[in-house]
Parts: sequence; structure tokens; C-alpha cells
Amino acid sequence: MDRRSFLRNSALMTGALCAEQSPSLASQTPPVIDTHIHLFDPTRPGGVPWPTPEDTALYKTALPPRYRRISQRFGVVGAIAIEASPLFADNDWLLSVAGKYPLIVGIIGDLVPGSPGFEDALDRLRRNPLYLGLRYGNLWDRNLTTDVSKPGFADGLRLLSDAGLVFESANPTPELIQTLADVSEKFPALTIVVDHLPNGAIPADEPARKLYLKNLARLSASGKVFVKLSEVLNKKDGKVVTDLTAHEGLLDELWNIFGDDKVMYGSDWPNSDHLAPYAATITLLEKYTAKKGPQAREKFFWGNSIKAYRWKPRTPAQQLLFSV
Repeated sequence: MDRRSFLRNSALMTGALCAEQSPSLASQTPPVIDTHIHLFDPTRPGGVPWPTPEDTALYKTALPPRYRRISQRFGVVGAIAIEASPLFADNDWLLSVAGKYPLIVGIIGDLVPGSPGFEDALDRLRRNPLYLGLRYGNLWDRNLTTDVSKPGFADGLRLLSDAGLVFESANPTPELIQTLADVSEKFPALTIVVDHLPNGAIPADEPARKLYLKNLARLSASGKVFVKLSEVLNKKDGKVVTDLTAHEGLLDELWNIFGDDKVMYGSDWPNSDHLAPYAATITLLEKYTAKKGPQAREKFFWGNSIKAYRWKPRTPAQQLLFSV
């Protein structure tokens, strides 16, 4: 057994022990860094802006202990918490929660580039090593395509880039993809993470589809752009489709465009509960990546997350990933 295999298996053994299950089950897949989970607590004073009480699938406490219970048997050794609130104070709330649980290797917060106080807020928040960047896109009644031209927005992106932080998108559309490609070319040093691409709105019209694919190719040309294969599952005829063959074509298209070094795993938990349990998406992606070979799988499930987010290990199992 070579050094790489030894270290990988050591990380898997650590995950298995944490999960209180046999090493043989855990060793079927690489260790996992889940790059897209949401944390919130509806029981907090004042409640939360999302989810709403009407959303019975989600309106319950979603904190690291609950996430650990459902994810650990799949070899998850760390996760990145993505903002679920437009409230400025919730950047600090999310940091405070993450600070208590070493399972969380970092957070992506919510700030508006160019807004009053943005520079001071970014400077303060980034002093916490768990603060990895911010998310902006088709969310919270915002529109990156129009907002990017507002006074100060570009300066805010430049500050983000200079700080070495991530600019993460939300809810991709063809318009958003084109804007992100423009941003990536204007700010080549800015790390951009595109979320939920398999669930993006892909044009059916052939000329529009060609333009969409051209803009994805523009994004892939940047060494600082990464994509998440998250929100993979969808419904057909009212039923959730979990069969790999139904998703393989789109996954192949995205993988071929961006390559082994740009794709990452994200569960979108607990938002994913709208469609299926946590096991459904990760099992599908385990099957899909099994055909890619061990090194490509490792990049997808944890290696590329280190390159994109530059997170720092907080547990022995996470530290082992930096030794492989």
C-alpha cells in the first residue's frame, strides 16, 4: 500500500469510527466534504426569514448535530454552511454556530458588495478564518445581472478578490451564467463558485442553448471558477427521479465542460428534503463518480473544495486530507 492509499484509508477509518460503523462500509467511498448545507433555527427569538412555517418539510431546527447524524455514515468529515438569510446579523450568527462545531470547516455569508459599510463589514468578518466568502445571485429579490452595474458593486468584488475570498452564486439561469462569465473575465483573480448547476434553467431553444454552453465554456476557461453538482434530483410526472441513468447525460455534460479539477459535491441539505432524504443524492453521485476513477472521485468529494474555498482543518480526519 502506497502512502497516498494509507492516508486515504486512515481518513476513512477515522470517519467510520466517528460514525460508529464498520470500516468496510465507509471504505467504499472517499471521505466527503459537503460544500453546500444550510443551518437555521426557527426557534430563535424573532424566528428566521427562511424557511417559513408553511414549509413543513424544512421548518425545524437544522444545526450541525442533526446534520452529523444523517451524514456521518456516508463518510462526511466536514461541511461548508451556506447563508440562508439576507439579515446582516446572521453572518455573525452563522459564524457563532460554526465555531462551536468543528464539523463545519467554513461558512459563506451574505453581504451586498458596494452597500454602505460593506468594506468595514468584510474586513471584520474575514478576520474569522471560518468566513470563506459571500453568496449573491437570484436570491433575496436580487439580480446579479442588473446589480453588478450599480455604483460600488465592482469595487466590492475587487475587495473580495483581494481578500482571497469566494464569490458564490445562487440559483443559476442562462442570464446569471453569462453574467458570471463576464465577472470572471473582468476579475480573473476572483474565485467564483457556481451552485446547483444540474438544476439550472437550461434553454430548450437551440440558439439559446448554444449561447448557454458557450458561457459555461467561458467560465471553465478560468482557473478560479468551480461548480457544484448539487440539487441533482428532480421530478418527472410528479415523482422524484433517483435513477442514475436519468441524470447521467447532464452530469456528463457538466463534468466534460469543467473537468475533474472544477467539480464539487454539495447536498443542499436540508433544502434537499423537499425531494428526497440525504442518502438519495449522495448515493447517486457515489455511483456516478465510481466510473471516474479514485483520484477524480477524491477531487470531487473533497479535494476541489480545498482549492476553491481554502478552508482550514479543524479535526484529525480533516487534517488527514491535507496529507494525501
